[in-house]
Amino acid sequence: MIEMKVAGIAVDAVSHNPIVLLRDGTQRRALPIWIGESEAKAIVMALDPKSAVRPMTHDLFVSLFGALSVKLERVVIHSLKNSTFYAVLTIKVGEVKKEIDARPSDAIAIALRAGCPIWVMEEVVVEASIPVDQAADEADRRAFRNFLDDIAPSDFVEKSSGNS
Repeated sequence: MIEMKVAGIAVDAVSHNPIVLLRDGTQRRALPIWIGESEAKAIVMALDPKSAVRPMTHDLFVSLFGALSVKLERVVIHSLKNSTFYAVLTIKVGEVKKEIDARPSDAIAIALRAGCPIWVMEEVVVEASIPVDQAADEADRRAFRNFLDDIAPSDFVEKSSGNS
């Protein structure tokens, strides 16, 4: 799994639908997830925590977790099927852990409010992420090719220490 942070909300230039952008810790990959307008507003409100006059739905969930001694441990975006992302909230009640199915947009909005990490399964990142820093990726590829060009099979032979 790869821990990711919310980089922000963007708008798709063609459909005009909101997109939540998640970025990995290296800032090299971004995972765009198309979401609804109300979910985008909920995420923006969590990113810019100006208090709402009354608690919003995601705030209510976090308040309920606290009142019921439920700890939100993490959010996991675990799969992508037919262009739809799937997520779970991992909660802990006492010593019991449970996973609750959730839409990624709701899970992210709750995670931001609760201050818990957002994880994405590596296969989802590989399938759906977009490169952010292509120059750095190309530099890494060149460095790896140079490494492979300079290595010989004898570099892998164990040398005897002479203490037989």
